[in-house]
Amino acid sequence: MNAKHIYIIRHGETDFNKKGFVQGSSIDSNLNGLGKLQANAFFSKYNHIAFDKIYTSKLKRTHQTVQPFVASGIPIDTHYGLNEISWGEKEGRELTEQDEINYIKLLSEWNNGNYDYKLEGAESPQEVVKRQKEAFELILQQSDEKNILICTHGRAMKILISTLMDEPLCKMNQYEHSNLALYHIIYQNNRFRIVQANDIRHLNHITKKAHAY
Repeated sequence: MNAKHIYIIRHGETDFNKKGFVQGSSIDSNLNGLGKLQANAFFSKYNHIAFDKIYTSKLKRTHQTVQPFVASGIPIDTHYGLNEISWGEKEGRELTEQDEINYIKLLSEWNNGNYDYKLEGAESPQEVVKRQKEAFELILQQSDEKNILICTHGRAMKILISTLMDEPLCKMNQYEHSNLALYHIIYQNNRFRIVQANDIRHLNHITKKAHAY
């Protein structure tokens, strides 16, 4: 089977990232100035790759991140399955001391294998896995697409790569990320292999203020 090269990036920085606010799926924010610089830097480094298709979430910050590639004529599809995890009531505001207590409890539950645990009004990792699998099945069915670019979100990226690597979700935090970080994954013979992880070398020449919540 011919190899499929999958380039997965997190969106560029937004003002919510800069402030340390949680965005999740309900906050449809724009890239800020640094985020646009990051998007252009990634394009400058990787526009030599003949991407057959771009896949993004439904949120503007992912669309804006890949806009230079779209402007060059590469087709794009959007999928809700690639959206960020929903953080419920935490989204879009300054975090409180109680939020931090709730978050520590959340991580403890996930680390202990309770992947159905979630905050009030939020999504669980298991719910994210379900919709990501549906999106990825559609992506992998496109046998004529050999090089694809996927733009998604921080926590969604951790969950997605853990699933692709067949790792338990309690280990998802090993897959570090920052704004406009790249994971290059090769899919061949029904197996995924990481060849670049959290690569931000393309950002070396600009100021990095990425937030990796």
